[in-house]
Amino acid sequence: MSPERTPVTKSLRVGVAVPAAGSGERMGGVRKAFLELAGEPVLLHALRPFLAHPGVVAVAVAVAADVAADPPPWLPGVDPRVRVVRGGDTRAESVARAVEALPGDVDLIAVHDAARPLLTLRTVEECIRAASGGEGAVAGCPAVDTVKEVDESGRITGTPRRDRLWYAHTPQVFPAAILRDAYAGAGRQATDDAALVELRGGVVRMVDTGEPNFKVTRPEDVPLAEAVLRARAAGGTG
Repeated sequence: MSPERTPVTKSLRVGVAVPAAGSGERMGGVRKAFLELAGEPVLLHALRPFLAHPGVVAVAVAVAADVAADPPPWLPGVDPRVRVVRGGDTRAESVARAVEALPGDVDLIAVHDAARPLLTLRTVEECIRAASGGEGAVAGCPAVDTVKEVDESGRITGTPRRDRLWYAHTPQVFPAAILRDAYAGAGRQATDDAALVELRGGVVRMVDTGEPNFKVTRPEDVPLAEAVLRARAAGGTG
């Protein structure tokens, strides 16, 4: 194991739902999850920290219909805990299908974007630790830029206090019953899983992991992500 803190939440049974059915429009039509990054698919980088955590008992990856019918051999073969399921037309639908595919007896469910390959075991552990108390936990970081509210024309209508704003990333980890209840509710139109839990009255807290965890969304993100991976490998924290 890397020098990261040894997990202390290994007694918990954790399921992981990974939406990976996106078409990759902003990546020029290349599916981000299967893009090569430092010689390996982005999705494999995203899965590895969860597979290294002793509390993770199942991982459901929701992919596009054609990929589900004929997944690349490395995906179902990477670990016996990984199951490939058919995703939906939206991220929320893909998450819901992945959650449904997880065992019914898991204590916590983590949702992680397939296009976030810089996740570390430390971040996984911190979010699981935070959610183990019965509330939701979202990896993220405080906003460092001033954020503006605008109308349809782009005209500024307000400037929220920056000290109360955070950028929400993944993983987002919740007690299993709370997340299942959120997805069983009406709607599923929120932009992330925490928002659905919030709509159902759940309490969710931010976890500042203090490390890069950005999504690989555009071509210019690839060399940045590779630079982070190289730096971690050189420092012995990859």
